[in-house]
Amino acid sequence: MYAKVNSATPVGVDAFIIEVEARVENALPNFSIVGLPDAAVKESRERVAAAIKNSGFPYPSKKIVANLAPADIRKEGSGFDLPLAIAILGALGVVPSSAFEKTLFLGELSLEGRLRKVRGTLSIAIEAAKKGFKKIILPKENAKEAALQGEIEAIPVETLEETANYLLGRTNVSPERVDVEAIFAEAQNAINLDLSDVKGQENAKRALEVAAAGGHNLIMIGPPGSGKTMLAKRLPSILPPITFEEALETTKIHSIAGILPEGSPLTAVRPFRAPHHTISDAALVGGGMNKIKPGEVSLACHGVLFLDELPEFARNVLEVLRQPLEDKVIRVSRARLTVEYPANFMLVAAMNPCPCGNFGNPKKECVCSPGQIQKYLAKISGPLLDRIDIHVEVPAIDYAELSSDRTSESSKVVGERVARAREIQKERFKNEKGLHKNADMSSRDLRKYVKLEPAAKSLLEMAMDKLSLSARAYDRAQKVALTIADLDGSETVKAEHISEAVQYRSLDREYWKY
Repeated sequence: MYAKVNSATPVGVDAFIIEVEARVENALPNFSIVGLPDAAVKESRERVAAAIKNSGFPYPSKKIVANLAPADIRKEGSGFDLPLAIAILGALGVVPSSAFEKTLFLGELSLEGRLRKVRGTLSIAIEAAKKGFKKIILPKENAKEAALQGEIEAIPVETLEETANYLLGRTNVSPERVDVEAIFAEAQNAINLDLSDVKGQENAKRALEVAAAGGHNLIMIGPPGSGKTMLAKRLPSILPPITFEEALETTKIHSIAGILPEGSPLTAVRPFRAPHHTISDAALVGGGMNKIKPGEVSLACHGVLFLDELPEFARNVLEVLRQPLEDKVIRVSRARLTVEYPANFMLVAAMNPCPCGNFGNPKKECVCSPGQIQKYLAKISGPLLDRIDIHVEVPAIDYAELSSDRTSESSKVVGERVARAREIQKERFKNEKGLHKNADMSSRDLRKYVKLEPAAKSLLEMAMDKLSLSARAYDRAQKVALTIADLDGSETVKAEHISEAVQYRSLDREYWKY
């Protein structure tokens, strides 16, 4: 007696279709699973057997062999419980094999036969639709996530018994539907941080606006309590709303990591990730001993990765950021597997200028020696700083500014300017595959799109000599200048645009002269 059903397993942010075969034969009672299963899959033998019995179906005192094919791909997670149970019921003749056509099964079983949610559902639904499947039968808690794909019917079930009755035609289960527009609207209404909450710091706010408009990386340097963290947390409020395609990619990553928003199948706002400075390099970029998981750089995809107290991070942790900052992807390699995760994020960092925080503060005396300052700043390498486009000082705020009733621009007003600049970039790069914002341009793109006026060229040449900018910093200064021109609505890059862009690199000489 033999039956075969289809399931899938996540591999990175994508999925791989797995055939689940079951054979029941007259021999000593035994239940074995082959096909390179991990510990969670091996343990499914007990869950599946108990679930079948407690759902009122016959469980044979015979030999059961289950095969997960192809056998050279490691099978991970508890999502194979339901397909294993259905395959066994099919082999026993309880459920007709014709009911498995163009249908994919997914779900973890409890001992009583109830279904529990699993990770990576969206990736699996997308892959199933590509492979021509028409239905995916899965736990009710995962159904809305699978329904986001739109081309495959997501059939929500709560128990193994309900699944069997649906396949037998005894019960009718309607496919899950999801209102994407309502999810986006609810998520946008939940944003309650506004740029106008920050008193003063107009220069820093301007730098934040430029960074948002071009997708540039940003570092803020200033004494404790000057508002660096407040500014960083409000950056998502001025970024353009996340698109459906970006939300799908972000949701795939968050689903695999098991951190989808409570009660929502979709990550409908740009993520803001702020890991603690004690984080390991594997937790930051992804990895793990037994199972490769996405790291913070991937969880922040299409959003913001905020590193507060930057020099407190371990040097080796910061250095692993170099490659994803350039390539916008992270490749995690292990002996048996190499996985690629998206890492298209904006890096925002904040730091004090010295251990005591008062270096350069005219109102408080710095008690750090030059050696202490040098050791503190040396934790951040030059190559990493070179990859951060905008360096801005955030000075201490005085009482007059804090107590002032003067209101600054709201996130809505600033966000409208950012959106207009992004639209200019969208039109500029409409024929360039994978290119959406200024920060992603290559040197070839710069030569094609950046049109410097003669005065701007002269100013940039002067800045190169005086600030000793590297070739990468030279390119990034042009990218920032182009973003400023976009905010200004100018078709050419003028001297004032170059001047402001170069200003965002001038702190290098002040703080890293040691």
